[in-house]
Amino acid sequence: MKIIKNFLVKGKHNKPIVTDVFYKEEHQPKKIVVFCHGYKGFKDWGAWNLMAEAFANAGFFFIKFNFSHNGGTLEHPIDFPDLEAFGNNNYSKELDDLGSIIDWISSEEKFKNEVDANDISIIGHSRGGGIVLLKTNEDPRVKKVITLAGVCDFEKRTATVGDLEEWKQKGVKYVLNGRTKQNMPHFYQFYEDFIQNKKRLDVKKATENLKIPHLIIHGDKDTSVLINEAENLKKWHPKSQFEIIENANHVFNVSHPWQEKTVSKELAKVTQLCIDFLK
Repeated sequence: MKIIKNFLVKGKHNKPIVTDVFYKEEHQPKKIVVFCHGYKGFKDWGAWNLMAEAFANAGFFFIKFNFSHNGGTLEHPIDFPDLEAFGNNNYSKELDDLGSIIDWISSEEKFKNEVDANDISIIGHSRGGGIVLLKTNEDPRVKKVITLAGVCDFEKRTATVGDLEEWKQKGVKYVLNGRTKQNMPHFYQFYEDFIQNKKRLDVKKATENLKIPHLIIHGDKDTSVLINEAENLKKWHPKSQFEIIENANHVFNVSHPWQEKTVSKELAKVTQLCIDFLK
């Protein structure tokens, strides 16, 4: 298996997108799968590398990346040394980053014998689930979409976070990262960007407009994104396939760091469901 890690793809927002690819080098065009991490997430979190290997072994060309403003850097793609970037992140930038990755793989000469640029699917975990639904709605190159513990609404996560007036006055509010113990800043631009781009960021509308196959996967023990969000997605796109993973939490019972050689049985089930759906 060929694994190329931590190379840079140019984005639209003056910060590079740190990217990995996993594939079997066979000089045969493969279906492309692009994976998007969630809030306070990163491409190397937990067992995502093992999941990437499973997709590559199943014959896919698998891409995962850090959103340009997720707070990681090329030197430190796993932690959050760049809190300034994190504070300046927003949904629009994440949508544009995903677009940049799709543009890049659609025209990248280096992999042209390994990929079928006409067969691109995207997977998003948590907040990334909302991002992939929005991108699918605006980019006809996406042929299938999967949401893992995906969110169904960005507005309630944006407009009601703390006191808007205080946020505006101070220009910043902080969220504690339980793992790194950092106070992660959210600059007020996050709210302003949401209001300016409200139509583009309407997950409900995007889901109702879906014309392609959609797989919804959610754990029944998820306390971070409740399962009713998955039920909403199913309601808005009745033709979607909805799979509930029993006894699975928000991250399908893996954690970070993940030292095991295999994934949890819940994440193994998730991965197999995705592979079957995409094949």
